[in-house]
Amino acid sequence: MLFESERSGDGLTLRLRGGWCIDNLREIESSLAQLNEQGRHVRLDFSGIETLDLSGAWLLRNWLERAKHAGVRFEVVGERPAHFAFLDELLEQKAAKPGEPQPAATSLRDAVVWIGRGAVQQGVQTRDAIGFFGRIAATMVRSMRSAHHLRLPSVVRHIYETGIQAIPIVSLIAFLISVIVAYLGAQQLQTFGAEIFTVDLVAISVLREMGVLLTSIIVAGRSGSAFAAEIGVMRLNDEVDALQSMGVDFYEVLVVPRLIGLVVALPLLTIIADAMGLAGGALLSSLLLDIQLSQFIPRVQDALAPTTFWAGLIKAPVFAMLIALVGTYRGMQVRDSSRELGRLTTLAVVQSIFLVIFADAIFAVVFVELDF
Repeated sequence: MLFESERSGDGLTLRLRGGWCIDNLREIESSLAQLNEQGRHVRLDFSGIETLDLSGAWLLRNWLERAKHAGVRFEVVGERPAHFAFLDELLEQKAAKPGEPQPAATSLRDAVVWIGRGAVQQGVQTRDAIGFFGRIAATMVRSMRSAHHLRLPSVVRHIYETGIQAIPIVSLIAFLISVIVAYLGAQQLQTFGAEIFTVDLVAISVLREMGVLLTSIIVAGRSGSAFAAEIGVMRLNDEVDALQSMGVDFYEVLVVPRLIGLVVALPLLTIIADAMGLAGGALLSSLLLDIQLSQFIPRVQDALAPTTFWAGLIKAPVFAMLIALVGTYRGMQVRDSSRELGRLTTLAVVQSIFLVIFADAIFAVVFVELDF
């Protein structure tokens, strides 16, 4: 029995009972077909429904719509099931044609929902990021107290993978970029007869900014993505859960060695990039401006301040920490699917490059204020 009916005058009270779900579709259809819709006023009581799914709600809603078109007035006793609001929203979205302006109330509601959902998601992500960084800090302190917890073989392996294997591409990019800067700078300075200042331009730009920044961007695309992908695959294969079940601190095994390895490797790569950048500037100066190496080196020494080289090198460990933390953090977030792995790996690279450039801008402002 799916409902009880009670007639009083031209009114009808329907008390719904039992299960209005997909298992009873045939019974629901036959029961609704037998209802006499000639009453002008119907009161619906949903309090007796034991189970209600979208199938039962859809049939009941269609019957109500047909009755409304026939002139029947409905009154809901108690609370109206949420299924009807969901179905109404779906039908409204289906009926709305692309390009037509939406009602102001709907647009405002959607905007508020979007802002609220974004705020909640950002709050959750901020909380998780703070917890991750705190866990890394605690693990680092414990690792520094013991060589066993430091896991030196893993650190050395990551120095090799992130540093030594990246030397060719970093050297080539630094050399070519310095050649481009020297060539363009020489073309402009020749107009004023100041070709000699091309040496100053190359030396200062490479040692202070371009060497460390280009190296960090290359490492972010190369090693940051590798960190996220490696740890993400381990999450998908339940290897991280296996380490945890064996009582192994996976932060100590997976995150800290990568962080330390990159902090050691990136300053060394920056020094190599600076050397190759100066070599590229010296080569182009010799070929284009007839400034020989015996003239180039003294000019570089005169152009550089005592802090020029260190202003670039100081940034390298900070950039390395940002790249390693973002890469490992996004790798730890991978769940459920390879699609999520690809998305978070891409996000790790984009966020790493953004944070590196943002941090470089902060360093530039601070160095100017400190006259460094």
